[in-house]
Amino acid sequence: MSRSCVCGDHREMERFENETFTVDYLDLHSDVPGLSGWRCGACGEIEFDAESATRYAKAGDELVLIERRRVGENLKRIRKQLGLTQAEAERLTGGGHNAFSRYEKGVRPVQAVITLFELLDRHPELLSEVQPPHHVQDHHEVPRKRVCA
Repeated sequence: MSRSCVCGDHREMERFENETFTVDYLDLHSDVPGLSGWRCGACGEIEFDAESATRYAKAGDELVLIERRRVGENLKRIRKQLGLTQAEAERLTGGGHNAFSRYEKGVRPVQAVITLFELLDRHPELLSEVQPPHHVQDHHEVPRKRVCA
């Protein structure tokens, strides 16, 4: 079966067998051996065969999960170091019901939450500056309408 690359080069893609490729995600890396597919001689574009593509994607997914767990563990460490409960951390970030429990278990929060907690890790004295006042209404509550008589 003839394969041509999207780069527009008219040469056929060359078959390769049993090669090792490295998957990178942020600062994490994983070598995936035994991959096969096709390579463009002009631009270097790779097209894996179905089995190799599945293995390569699975390795990438594993790196994403490792990073999510790492972020969650770091958020938990910082939260505890600051003396906050999960509910207090949720009020601080506005993440919704049980948000911090989910973050600590590997659901990735928005980058602003990560950045805030990394900042508080380096400067815990700023916690009092960013905590909402106790009299602020919880965003889950529905404000009551006033009826004027």
